[in-house]
Amino acid sequence: MMRLVAVIAALMIAAVAHAELPSSSDAVIRAALTSGKPTVADFGARTCVPCKKMAPLLEELNLELQGRANVLFTDVWTTQSLAQKYRVQMIPTQIFFDTSGKEIKRHMGFMSKDDILNELKAAGLK
Repeated sequence: MMRLVAVIAALMIAAVAHAELPSSSDAVIRAALTSGKPTVADFGARTCVPCKKMAPLLEELNLELQGRANVLFTDVWTTQSLAQKYRVQMIPTQIFFDTSGKEIKRHMGFMSKDDILNELKAAGLK
């Protein structure tokens, strides 16, 4: 019985430690694009396999770059209007914006943490 309690407690702690980024709204994206910081907006779905592989990478980058860059996730199934607005044709799609909010790059498919960092540096990350 104690072993079962320990396993359940460990799973609960792991679930809290691996919190997903919330799905961004139009207002959140607009605020990010006017913040003067480089931004990556990842458009995907919680059920898509490559999107699931990217989720922990985006979470890490969000924590590591807090105050220096915006790392956003938008679930295209819950906010289809944003997917249409940003002309998302495939998921996952990452859109990179420079410090003035101008789109500078678009990538479709899985993207590694290092590649995301390199694109954010090209967008003005210091």
